[in-house]
Amino acid sequence: MKSVAFHNLGCKVNGYEMDYMQQILEEKGYNIVPFSEKADIYIINTCTVTNIADRKSRQMLHRAKKQNPEAVVVAVGCYVQTGSEDALRDMSIDLAIGNNRKKDLLSILEEYLAVRAGDKTLGGRTVIDINHTDEYENMKLSRTAEHTRAFIKVQDGCNQFCSYCIIPYARGRIRSRELSEVLDEVRTLAGNGYREVVLTGIHLSSYGMTEGNDFSKSRLLSLIREVQGVPGIERIRLGSLEPRIITEEFAAGLKACDKLCPHFHLSLQSGCNEVLKRMNRKYSTEEYYEKVKILRRYFEEPAITTDVIVGFPGETDEEFEKTKSYLAQVGFYEMHVFKYSKRKGTPAAAMDGQIPEEIKARRSGELLALEKEMSRRYREKHLHKKAKVLFEEEKTIDGRSCLLGFTGEYIRAAVMKDGAFAGGRAAKDGLFEEANLSGKILSGELTGFLTSDILVFQPQIH
Repeated sequence: MKSVAFHNLGCKVNGYEMDYMQQILEEKGYNIVPFSEKADIYIINTCTVTNIADRKSRQMLHRAKKQNPEAVVVAVGCYVQTGSEDALRDMSIDLAIGNNRKKDLLSILEEYLAVRAGDKTLGGRTVIDINHTDEYENMKLSRTAEHTRAFIKVQDGCNQFCSYCIIPYARGRIRSRELSEVLDEVRTLAGNGYREVVLTGIHLSSYGMTEGNDFSKSRLLSLIREVQGVPGIERIRLGSLEPRIITEEFAAGLKACDKLCPHFHLSLQSGCNEVLKRMNRKYSTEEYYEKVKILRRYFEEPAITTDVIVGFPGETDEEFEKTKSYLAQVGFYEMHVFKYSKRKGTPAAAMDGQIPEEIKARRSGELLALEKEMSRRYREKHLHKKAKVLFEEEKTIDGRSCLLGFTGEYIRAAVMKDGAFAGGRAAKDGLFEEANLSGKILSGELTGFLTSDILVFQPQIH
């Protein structure tokens, strides 16, 4: 059977879709090999969120063709969806498939291979259906690239049309997966040993909505409640949330779900109202901060994380300082800081006042330094507190063998294998007895810093 190599770029939704494409090819008998190796088929799941993402997508496509000029190079996803003309001109691409046909990868690929086998002179690029659909494109995973945590795509598309963002054009309008389909997948994954699920989507807060931006019509809370009832699932984590979905009622409903992790990613983008207006974000900084305070009323020290763009067109030094001051006021656990990247086809790309790269870099550096300090302070608040850790991997840190996992707040924590612990009881002579703790959740105390971003975890001895 032919060998296939995959490479994924972009978001968690892309990652989920790549896991599905790999799964269906494996089940058909294809030999999956690392992308760095010579393969018969290369499949690149592309991203187009920025011009840099476009360039990385092209680079990986060209790298694949260079590794094996005789290979079939398949470009799938957002870069194809928004740049089909470029894909047709790119001689590295043999087959291009839009977002709405990823679920049909196997049949499309095998039809292409059959035609290619019968016509050795076949040339040119073949683009398969990049028109958007109003229907949710169902996929179902039984396993993922991770071993204990599974990302589950429940929603696609976006209706927000932020002025800097190409994603509504790449992914189409909002559409949601049927509840029964989600629960069927969650049950399968739980049966295969997964203990945590992360509900993801292009615009997760729109789950269950059919149109408009009225988040009171979102059925996300109902979905969470149903997933909560699946045996074997011990944790539920959420992808990025729209700030406007956070209400007293919504927060109270989340608090009642005891499997939900107190970790909330609320996308912000700027701490300056004038910049938010130019971005076509539909809330103010005052409204955003009120949403954070609601979550903090219902959860003790929840992890609040966010995204911030620096150097948006027209951002003055004063506007940047407003953002920096606001971020410090809110006090985030973690921030993803991005330098604005002009994206062809978006309103922001044509705006006056494009910011020089050196200014973007300076501002980014300042916010990253602030993020590092806020993140450390947040971890310090959790020292000597009780926590539950889901263990995921074994790793050597500073010459010591450790078991690593995450708390519900997504604080990374480690148990020393040479400590007096073995599967929940003291080990003979204080040495760690071999035990398979992957996928296990243990209670204990966070006792100190192992590294700047990893805390030492002391499990309770029973």
